[in-house]
Amino acid sequence: MDSVQSVVLLVEDNESHALLTIRGLSQQNIDHKIIHVTDGQAALDYLYRRGVYTNRRLSPRPDLVLLDLRLPKIDGLDVLQEIKNDEDLRSIPVVVLTSSMAEPDIVRAYMYHVNSYLVKSLDYDEFRREMNDVARYWLTWNINPL
Repeated sequence: MDSVQSVVLLVEDNESHALLTIRGLSQQNIDHKIIHVTDGQAALDYLYRRGVYTNRRLSPRPDLVLLDLRLPKIDGLDVLQEIKNDEDLRSIPVVVLTSSMAEPDIVRAYMYHVNSYLVKSLDYDEFRREMNDVARYWLTWNINPL
């Protein structure tokens, strides 16, 4: 089977969390490209190829969306709801990656058909291991529809 580069859309407004996530994902021996946006509006613009994201070659469809909840412009739960309500986007796996353990956030995320809800570990080594597991599962083991 030919190796195809996976694309991850990371939607994270906290720069240090984004760097840790990128570092953790990069430690896997998986051919992937990480697109990082810092707010919900940019995430939707990327997914719908609006504005600076109109070029399909430079803005490929993601194989995975890692989505924080507390985002500027458009909240992460609203981004999730938009993705899962769109016939063309709903097949993209969305993993909420957040610090919120609030029951209403968890319930809403699953009501909006999130594929997984992960709470970021505060321990660096544990967080790095979590990102290794996320990359291994979603980018190598999981099979997405074409």
